[in-house]
Amino acid sequence: MLKLYDHPLSPYAQKVKIALREKGQPFETLMPGGLGAGGAQGEFIQANPRAEVPALVDGEVMIFDSTIILEYLEDRWPTPALLPGAPAERARVRMLEEAMDTHFEAINWGLSEIRWFRRAEGELERTLLARAASQTRRWFGWLEGQLEGRTWFNGEAFGWGDLAVAPYLNGSVGHGFPPDKGSRLEDWLARANARASVAQTSAEAAASASASTMPNVAELVRQGLFKREYRDHRLEWMIKSGGAQVVMDGLERDNIRFSPDFGPR
Repeated sequence: MLKLYDHPLSPYAQKVKIALREKGQPFETLMPGGLGAGGAQGEFIQANPRAEVPALVDGEVMIFDSTIILEYLEDRWPTPALLPGAPAERARVRMLEEAMDTHFEAINWGLSEIRWFRRAEGELERTLLARAASQTRRWFGWLEGQLEGRTWFNGEAFGWGDLAVAPYLNGSVGHGFPPDKGSRLEDWLARANARASVAQTSAEAAASASASTMPNVAELVRQGLFKREYRDHRLEWMIKSGGAQVVMDGLERDNIRFSPDFGPR
């Protein structure tokens, strides 16, 4: 059976689980230990030296990065196809996924940093929350345009474009930013969440986020038991949204010093 190294709250892992369920491929989920604390090891590190979920193990084949995993699944089990048939439509869907993965995801991640990890408080917290809300609304407008004339983001049928959006929009709803009432986006999200593949994946995320299972991560951060990593699009979001001090405080807490040319010491 396929093995998927997973965390239920990871939208990247959620994409892969939805795809596997749409293709009817059974899989076992494994939550690696040591995430966020520098203690990940074993087969998980062999599968992904970056120590990030998701990572897929298919016999002797080990693959990391959610997009590469999706490509592998499409090649390995081409039926039912999740990508549209026409080259231009396939490109459009891939661009949709790229936008969600590298821009929209960073907004939800930033909100989690503030609300769960308490990385900002007071005036800075209010500023970051307001900017996240404004950015979310702008992306909602763009997504509305992507749905014009289409039943699904993928076209006539649910597919890659939809599973690339659903985890992130459900994340926005969880942060208190749902699509506008009566919008195409609200209607699409309701239909997407009614699909068994999305509903089961979302239920797993909700269970993981419940008060009974979610640890006090802010306290773990204060104790130095949970380290936050700021990289690529997430780092860009935090800085451009006014949270450069959040990054510097996090580096200070994790005992990372920077020279004047910003090289780590």
